[in-house]
Amino acid sequence: MRLAVRVTPKGGRDAVDGWGLDPAGRPLLKLRVSAAASDGAANAAVIALLAKAVGRPKSALTIVSGETSRVKLIEIDGLEAEGLAAKLGAPPS
Repeated sequence: MRLAVRVTPKGGRDAVDGWGLDPAGRPLLKLRVSAAASDGAANAAVIALLAKAVGRPKSALTIVSGETSRVKLIEIDGLEAEGLAAKLGAPPS
């Protein structure tokens, strides 16, 4: 499954801040990481945080787009919508 996330680097702590909507009304998951957005540190922290939150290994997650953006599209192998909703709650419609 593919998941859109909005990342706040240097957010003071690593945390999932819940669901939100982008300007077009599409659901995205809000994340904050303590790592700075330099040398891929924030991207690595996002992968680690999200892998732990959904109960998948880090190797099952890939950033598909948005490597240098706050909004990223992440592919999660072996996770279905029901599993995502069970771990993080249902996305808003």
